[in-house]
Amino acid sequence: MFEQLGLIGCGLMGGSFALAAKRAGLVKRVVGYSKSPSTTEQARRMGVIDVEAPSALLAVSGADIVLLAVPVAATEATFKAIRHLITPSMLIMDVGSTKRDVVDAAQRVLRDHVSSFVPAHPITGKEVSGVEHADPELYRGKQVILTPVEKTNGAHLSRAQALWEAMGCHVQQMAPEAHDAAFAAVSHLPHLLAFALMHGIVNQPLGKDFLGLAGPGFRDFTRIAAGDPKLWRDVLLANRLELVEQAKIFQRSMMNMLKLAEDGDGDQLQAMIEQASNSRAHWRMGQKGK
Repeated sequence: MFEQLGLIGCGLMGGSFALAAKRAGLVKRVVGYSKSPSTTEQARRMGVIDVEAPSALLAVSGADIVLLAVPVAATEATFKAIRHLITPSMLIMDVGSTKRDVVDAAQRVLRDHVSSFVPAHPITGKEVSGVEHADPELYRGKQVILTPVEKTNGAHLSRAQALWEAMGCHVQQMAPEAHDAAFAAVSHLPHLLAFALMHGIVNQPLGKDFLGLAGPGFRDFTRIAAGDPKLWRDVLLANRLELVEQAKIFQRSMMNMLKLAEDGDGDQLQAMIEQASNSRAHWRMGQKGK
């Protein structure tokens, strides 16, 4: 489908994309760049990329598809670095987990060339980072959200959807604002809660003793607290307005349950727990709301 992929960011997400696209026969050649030369070199040794580029701009040169797999905070600087070699026929995508800030950066920097940009968010990942963990199966069976804007070229949007589907993904489209509101609720706030819980426990005098008593429930709840600190710092800052709104909703629910417990109102407390339990029991990953 594509002659050359320009990969900017050869870590877990970018490396997995390159491997998956190669395996599916979607790209013939991958030219990669990472901020760390050792990462780019390792990516070449692993067969993730075919050619090491000395800069983001040269990774784009000659490409008909470009993937930005960089922290969301680095998106605007990356667009500035590559904009002079972007052509109308070039498909550009990202894999960031926030979209409104990414779209705003693209519109500021790319201007007329923003029509080539199809923002994307694959709902996948690992608690570990780095190209050494790149996995061609990382995207298979996962959801990918595309958030086109008014100026997005329809042909590029179709090509992007076809590419993700050919990699085994389930693709849907949303407005950037709707995306950020939804993922503040189901991704960004849960990560914040896991980070806050771990932080609160380990900073207690007996925190280490408490952790020694924790079981599978605690393990499952806090698994995502092992995420990359810099990545999640950027995500939480980028989507802070929606995050704060969702945190307020959570806070009201939590305080209601605590008040019922404090008052000894077991019936109403059980009713709230039952509603949560039933909703979780009938939830299936990837299902759409009714």
